[in-house]
Amino acid sequence: MTTHLVTGAGSGIGAELTRRLHERGDDLVLLARSEDRAAELRTAYAGATVLVADLAWPESVEGLELPRELDSVVHAAGVVELGTVAELSVEDWATQLRVNLVAPAALTRVALPALRAARGTVVFVNSGSGLTAHAGWSAYAASKHGLRALADALRAEEAEQGVRVSSVFPGRTATPMQEKVHRHEGKPYDAGQWIRPETVADTIVRLIDLPRDATIPEVVVRPAG
Repeated sequence: MTTHLVTGAGSGIGAELTRRLHERGDDLVLLARSEDRAAELRTAYAGATVLVADLAWPESVEGLELPRELDSVVHAAGVVELGTVAELSVEDWATQLRVNLVAPAALTRVALPALRAARGTVVFVNSGSGLTAHAGWSAYAASKHGLRALADALRAEEAEQGVRVSSVFPGRTATPMQEKVHRHEGKPYDAGQWIRPETVADTIVRLIDLPRDATIPEVVVRPAG
């Protein structure tokens, strides 16, 4: 039996990954931003341990009681607020940096003893914006570029402990976040044009199930079209 900690389990890629791991009988530790959200996740995923921590305030992860061993920690939660540098407020910047970068760093630190005990895998669900920044994406891209740097440093630091670190860089994926992006861009949204969240979840499952003789530092997933 393997145990996985997943953030962002309520929507998009995180929800699809959680569903898949639950269906195959793995033990799950899920993070919810509120007690109401936690109740929803407990109903959806019977037997899962659901903990409350609001990633908009990374300090909230400090007191989490985690299992003694974790086979993986998957950081799938994220937020986006688009706008030019001239438009974005300090709060727009701070929120995206807190949720997309500082919270994963803080949660990983808290989970490291359990990851080391299991020789587990950390998966950061990044973005194509973590590789290239485009106009209107400055704050989000900065948070995701930082997330790549976090992954690189963590990989080097924890290799001797047997902890593997992978980053997944999905292109545009058919999730509620993508719908929000299209509304901001003023473009019609057609989910069929983009990567299915199931495809990204399948990539993550392959990473956490990878035999111990190898590691995959980075995977880029792009829409076929």
